[in-house]
Amino acid sequence: MPPGIAQNKVTEERSKAAPNRSFSDVETEIIDLFVQISKIIGLPRSCAEIYAVLFMSPDPLTMDELIGRLGISRGSASQGLNFLRKAGVIRMVPIPGRRPAHYEAVAELRQLAAGFLRDQILPQVEESQNRLNQIVEMAGRMPAKDRAHVSGRISMLQSWGKRSRQFLPFVVKMLGG
Repeated sequence: MPPGIAQNKVTEERSKAAPNRSFSDVETEIIDLFVQISKIIGLPRSCAEIYAVLFMSPDPLTMDELIGRLGISRGSASQGLNFLRKAGVIRMVPIPGRRPAHYEAVAELRQLAAGFLRDQILPQVEESQNRLNQIVEMAGRMPAKDRAHVSGRISMLQSWGKRSRQFLPFVVKMLGG
């Protein structure tokens, strides 16, 4: 790609990640990095942006400060903060004499991993068990000649699910979540 086109692409990406924001180049790149990671793991962009701003901030921030810096709606900010707090990747910080809630990023990788496993992966593993039960019922209605191969594969999936349901809670516990 010619240098001018590559630079335009970077500028486009930067403007997508930071419309109407007053971020340094480093902050913009870090926000973009968190947004990129959030895409990989299926989290909303606003959650990544909120976390990135808190991660980079030397001081805890209020929801209104986040709204002002990010240019997001109050609803997006509220939902993002609630999600991130429940996931254990941000925490509320009491500041004496100041009424609004202040938030800061939890920057310990163990907490981030435990929160992600607990809030994102474990529910998916549990939901997959319900789906697998439905598949077992469907396989039971298949012609006998086709059922043998499918039943072997279903048994394998059931074994993987059982191991996941045993292993993942242990990992979350070991990570401190």
